[in-house]
Parts: sequence; structure tokens; C-alpha cells
Amino acid sequence: MKTSNNINLRHLRAFIAVAELGSVSQAAESLYRAQSAISRSIQELETGLGVDLFERKANGMLPTAFGRTLLYRAQRAAQEFRLARDEMASRIRKANGSLTAPVFDMLFNKDRLQIFVTLAQSHHMPTVANVLGITQPAVSAAITELEASLGIALFIRSAKGMLLNEAGEILVLRTKLALAELRHVEADIAALYGKTQGQVTVGAHPLSRTVILPRAIARVLALYPQVRISTVEGRTDDLAASLRSGDLDFVLGTMRPGHTAPGMINLPLMIDKMSIFVRTGHPLTRLPKVTLDDLMQAEWILPAWRTPTRELIDHIFKQMSGSLPKSPITTSDLSVVRGLLLNSDLITAISPQQLALERQLGVLQMLDFDFEFEKSARVIVLSRRAKSQPSPGAAALIAAVEQVAREIDGAN
Repeated sequence: MKTSNNINLRHLRAFIAVAELGSVSQAAESLYRAQSAISRSIQELETGLGVDLFERKANGMLPTAFGRTLLYRAQRAAQEFRLARDEMASRIRKANGSLTAPVFDMLFNKDRLQIFVTLAQSHHMPTVANVLGITQPAVSAAITELEASLGIALFIRSAKGMLLNEAGEILVLRTKLALAELRHVEADIAALYGKTQGQVTVGAHPLSRTVILPRAIARVLALYPQVRISTVEGRTDDLAASLRSGDLDFVLGTMRPGHTAPGMINLPLMIDKMSIFVRTGHPLTRLPKVTLDDLMQAEWILPAWRTPTRELIDHIFKQMSGSLPKSPITTSDLSVVRGLLLNSDLITAISPQQLALERQLGVLQMLDFDFEFEKSARVIVLSRRAKSQPSPGAAALIAAVEQVAREIDGAN
């Protein structure tokens, strides 16, 4: 099987038309193109992917299993561009403007789309030129042609660089989601040959990074050594935005009470309960019973602001004492937390899973003080986009994550 990292997107419109209409002649008629041009598009796609996309029969063209796989991703990409067209047209009508070209046509100029997305992220034409290995005039020309083809501006030229306007924000989101679908085509085809491969990018919160994800990744790589996995750390809101835009395949994190993002599937994995940790030999470990007053007198390491864990700790202490404990430092960096606990009398509340090794080594220990379970419990969830099918590699990692979470939950 041959594969190509550069599927010619210009051929996809012809492919979708043939698959949906069942013949080259009907596709040519609907697209106002010559039958020979439609046939050539299909042949070049098949050559690039190294598979037959259609069964050629006297009564028409029937997609093969490979063709159906490509059709799913191509139709999903096309839908994103139709949504972009509709959303942009709606905004433009409100501004008494008009959209002069169908956005779907832009699907077939991959280079222009890559330039557009890269400029939207960097805001700087020389940076785009350097990243993509082209000249700055080529970048400028591509953006000018893109805006001219639509009849609207996508960027605001400012002292801070090229900033997206409202139409540009709509288009970049839909473009990234469309390209995210098409990134999985070759991995989908490889899966039909029994090979699980491809790139998986996961966003993870601290608990997931230290416990669940490492175990799951190890299992996937042992079974499928051709899978490549990247992890991304960040704030909850940043990871959610990256998931929505297609930059991440899924996110492992905690679910905020009453917070359900539209267009997402949240799969509960396990219940996690925080405990209070100190260094072995800490003065609080010598008390016959640790009280709330003892905790309020101690100095704490608290998680960073606007994180789910910080919101939970603030809520617990406000309910228990009406105020927050003293805290000379706020951080969600586990390495910093671990070092401070080991080298000071600071204390913190954290999942026991995150400090399991230190507990086994006997250098850190839990205080004999229990938060009420309902107050300190949090749900660990796996979030992914509702309308997109995970790639084979992502599906394998999701299954491994679920298995590890069940094992951890059962051992608690």
C-alpha cells in the first residue's frame, strides 16, 4: 500500500460527486467539468493513496471500503466549509456586504489554506514564510488572492501584525476542523489493512499526565509501535479551545460542576478524591488528631487560579471555615509542588495518585484528615468532539485510557 502526506484536495470535489451520484458522467455534469477531468482526479487520488476507491461496473461506480473511508472524511471536511460559508454569509449580510465566492471552493487549494491558518496563528508574514519554506511575497499574494476570491477581508492590518477579523475567525476554525478530518485519511486506510498508525495529539490535566496517560500510552505503543503520540499541557480553557478547533484529538481532565461544552462528548472515567499531603516528619504528623484549625494555621501550596482543582479547594474551605488557608505560593506544576513538600513545612491538597511514588518511598505522607467525600470528589473525564470519528490511533489510546482508569478506580 502506498501512502502520501500530500493528498491533492482539488480532486476531492470530483471524488465526492462520483461517490454520491454513482457515475463519472453525472459528476461531470453536476460540476460542469469534462468527464476526462473527473476520471483523472479519481485516478490521481487512487495513485496517491495506493488503493482502489471505486468498483468500476457497467451500471456505475460503487465506492470500495477504502472509498467509503475517504468519503466519510471528505464529506465531514466539506460540511465544515459549508458551515463556514453559511456563518460568514450571515455576518456579512448584517454588515450590508456580500460573499462573492462559495467557500467550499477553497477546499481545493491546500497551500493557500495552510498559509491562511499559519498566518492566523503567528500574525506575522515573515514567520509564515519561514515556517512553510516560501517567500514573504508568496504569503502576501496567497492572502490577497484568498480575500479577493471571497470579496471580503479576513485580517485587520495592525501594529501588532495581521489579526483575524470576525469573518477570519469563523473561517480559520472551520478550516482547521476540515483539515483535521483529512489528516486521518491515511491512518483510516492503513487500519483496513490491519495496521494501526498515525499521529495522536492529547491534551491532559495534571492528574492525567502523571497517572492515567503514561500507563495508557505505554500499552498502546507496545501494541502499535507505528502510532505517534504527542501530549499538550495547558489551562482548561486553552485545552478546550484547542479541542474545538481540531488541534487535539481528545482531552483528559476534570469536569467542572454544571459545565458541559456544546458539541462535545464527555466520557466519565473515574472519581478522584483529594487528600492532604506533607513531608514525612512534618509537625502535623505528630498530632493525635489534625483539626480544621490546625489546617488554617499551616501554610499551603494552592493550585493556580482558575483551574478546576483550585475552584474545588476554594469551595471546600469556604464551606468549612468561611475563608481560605494561608498560601505563600500558588502553582499547578507538580515538580514544584513535590519539591516544596519535600523541603519545607508547606502542605497541599492533591490526588493521592499524583504522589503515589513518594508515598511508596516513604518521603511524603497523607494527613489523617478527611474532607467529606462529596466535597472533595471530582470526576475525571475524557472529552472529544461529538461529530467526528476518532482516528484508529486515537481510538486505541482512548480504549487504553478507559482500561487504565477502570483499574485505578477498582484499586481505590
